[in-house]
Amino acid sequence: MKTFMSYLMAGLIGGIAVLTGSQYFKKSVSVEPSKENFIQRVNESPEIVTGPDFTLAADKALGVVVQINATESQKLAQQKQNEQLRANPFFQDLRQYGFDFPYFGGYMPRSGSGSGVIVSNDGYIVTNNHVVEFADEIEVILKNDKKYKAKKIGTDPRTDLAVLKIEETNLPVLVMGNSDNLKIGEWVLAVGNPFGYLTSTVTAGIVSAKGRNLDLPRNNEDNQFGWSQRSNPSNSSIEEFIQTDAAVNPGNSGGALVDIQGRLVGINSAIASKTGYFSGYSFAIPVNLMNKIVNELINNGKFERGRLGVQVSNIDEESMKTLNLSSKNGVVIESVEDNSSAKYAGLLPQDVIIGINGKQVKDFEDLTKMIGLSKVDETIKVKLIRSGQEKEINVKIRRGL
Repeated sequence: MKTFMSYLMAGLIGGIAVLTGSQYFKKSVSVEPSKENFIQRVNESPEIVTGPDFTLAADKALGVVVQINATESQKLAQQKQNEQLRANPFFQDLRQYGFDFPYFGGYMPRSGSGSGVIVSNDGYIVTNNHVVEFADEIEVILKNDKKYKAKKIGTDPRTDLAVLKIEETNLPVLVMGNSDNLKIGEWVLAVGNPFGYLTSTVTAGIVSAKGRNLDLPRNNEDNQFGWSQRSNPSNSSIEEFIQTDAAVNPGNSGGALVDIQGRLVGINSAIASKTGYFSGYSFAIPVNLMNKIVNELINNGKFERGRLGVQVSNIDEESMKTLNLSSKNGVVIESVEDNSSAKYAGLLPQDVIIGINGKQVKDFEDLTKMIGLSKVDETIKVKLIRSGQEKEINVKIRRGL
């Protein structure tokens, strides 16, 4: 019996010893997480990256962009058709023999939709000329769905701008930006009504380029500039587009291009596309150009351009040698018209025009833009080289003869 109890006590003591040792061993080999490692893992967690916030700019722009529905009435459509027929030599010959002028029914009037931007509290709206040029019935729909009949105040096909008027007051307007200060890579928003049914649409992009000339077709007008250049028509459109990659489609024309602060910097006007739909490039008329044209359209119903009255050519290697020029930048005056703005100001053949109003004139295209944006009775500063010396001459733009 004593022997059994001795064995039992020995077993209990041994078990306790083993249990105690195993717990001690576990404590000795366990590794407590390092506070430094834990802090490092937390600090190295990926940051949340967010893009620019367009909500404020979008909210401002949406309130001033309107939808425009333009329609050509049956009466106007028939009148245009008759005018075309009267000008046709075939029908002119028939009328000489006593035939009455024929009436053709079934001529389909044109219609379309686009966008516009409210630019005054009392209802003046800017849009593209090509949105409304054919129409005599124009409807404007505000963002709150109120509809108005609009009056066409004035148009300028060369810059593709038009001004409408609705009878309303206390309308919202945007702060005007400075398109000259836009930077390549700067964020912009295009706001409009693509396809006529996706109303109040906002798209974002960046300024891809400035001063683009696409040579878009415009209505042909008489030569109002009063100069000529070999193989370069003087009635071309006046363009210095802002190029962006904001999505613009048919129906966006005339809508707003705004910067990230919601300031108006351009009027969306065109896209570069083989299909007629957005394919990566869109173009807007700079607001600085818009303001100059629109102010004249509101005040006078048109932008009256005068004539400079010179024939010019671009500078080539021969003219560089003959005139002792160090650069091909500029245009050479070949001749000056009598009784023209240039003649009265004292411009002479062989003068080399290198600047207008502080901006550099590199070639005929630059001169076209700058003079094309000069109105009658405006005085411009022409910088030129005469006999190797730089001069600046004030030229008052006069009406053409």
